[in-house]
Amino acid sequence: MRYILGFVLGLLLLTTPPRAEAQEAAIQAVISDQFADFLEDDFAGAFAHASPMIQRIFGTSENFGNMVRNGFPMVWRPSEFQFLSNQNDGALYFQDVLIRDPQGRVHILEYEMIEGGNGWKINGVRPKDSDPGTA
Repeated sequence: MRYILGFVLGLLLLTTPPRAEAQEAAIQAVISDQFADFLEDDFAGAFAHASPMIQRIFGTSENFGNMVRNGFPMVWRPSEFQFLSNQNDGALYFQDVLIRDPQGRVHILEYEMIEGGNGWKINGVRPKDSDPGTA
């Protein structure tokens, strides 16, 4: 019986992604969904991916959309994006994203993520590095 239980547990470990991989997939899905919302000018949808703190700061999806359009145009209109490294720092999770804007410039942004009762939310975005060329 002990061998059967060990075999079943082993199969479960092989077929169930570790928590870290599941977290990473969920976080990347939130960021991807927000990019899709911005590309459709769905600021209410994009605002829904923001943490409660960010929602309190901007108050409305229109204010949030204006901030992104003016302050982070590469997020509002990415021509492509790619997930890079990530880090978990207790309650916060940091996901680096490489974004190419419509002019071909490369930007690396750090997304700060926080998990709440409604899943993962974006708690802030900071530029980490940029390539002034068209790499």
